[in-house]
Amino acid sequence: MTDLTLRLAIQRITVLRPHEKLQLEEIVDSEAFFLALSAPLLSQIIGRRVSPLARLPEALLRLAEYDQRILTERGIVALHVNDRHYPAQLREIFDPPYLIFVRGELPEPGVPMVAIVGTREPSAPASLAARRLGRELAEAGIPVVSGLARGIDVAAHQGALAGGTTGAVLACGADAVYPKGHRRVASQILEHGGFLVSEYSPGVAPLKYHFPARNRIISGLARAVVVVQAPAKSGALITADYALDHRRDLAVHAAGLEGTVGQGSKDLAADGALIISSAADVLAEWGVEPAAAASPVRGTGAPESVGAAAAGQIAQVRALLETTESDV
Repeated sequence: MTDLTLRLAIQRITVLRPHEKLQLEEIVDSEAFFLALSAPLLSQIIGRRVSPLARLPEALLRLAEYDQRILTERGIVALHVNDRHYPAQLREIFDPPYLIFVRGELPEPGVPMVAIVGTREPSAPASLAARRLGRELAEAGIPVVSGLARGIDVAAHQGALAGGTTGAVLACGADAVYPKGHRRVASQILEHGGFLVSEYSPGVAPLKYHFPARNRIISGLARAVVVVQAPAKSGALITADYALDHRRDLAVHAAGLEGTVGQGSKDLAADGALIISSAADVLAEWGVEPAAAASPVRGTGAPESVGAAAAGQIAQVRALLETTESDV
């Protein structure tokens, strides 16, 4: 049993929390030990009572071997929480994912990301604002991260694709795309040097309770979270709550404050969230001088490389984050 097989098998023990999976990994020293696992033994190891395992350890190992084949076939990389390539921003949150499954390319260490989130049924001005903000950030060399959902999420991804790179956090296994209607956008994300990431094993369906957990990863990956538009009861507000817990910058977009569909955004603003109208406002909050936009998009749809001004802007942001890392 290889280390990867063990980790993939542990990942499949759904009754365990991320830090408990890491705790179990530190104790299991052989295949025989893993095969002897039971609910009482797990309860003793992690210090709390757990429900019976959904699958026997033998079945978990077979699933782990299947997962390895899928990862190889689909070009998916499994990053352990202690892996040096695991995103540092994500590792610092409370109980970060034990494993994340990545398709494509994560941004280089030190490159900050901005999360753009919001309602699945936005107003036309808010949808346009999400697309424009995504493009402006990408043109400035700031990758955009969101959840690939309908409405604000996909608008932000599409805008970012017009200017640079973007990444999506999935509520299902990284071998699939949800919703299925956004497969083309997901393909474009990968074609433009972006990424798809999930904490769920291959083949895992997008269950309802996965979405709030997905939102904590969106916030965890980002330096700032922008809620473009959200009604009073919106999943985007869960991401906003995580942003506060994770000590991320939190902002709302001026275009999404009108009507009942913007009530949640208005409440965030009333509680102190920054109101922005452009990427320049985000950069100004970071203390970075806005640079000229990067070169326009080629006719093929692939963005030009970031110009010297934008590259200098990225260097400013990196330097800023290095000096304020303890405050993030």
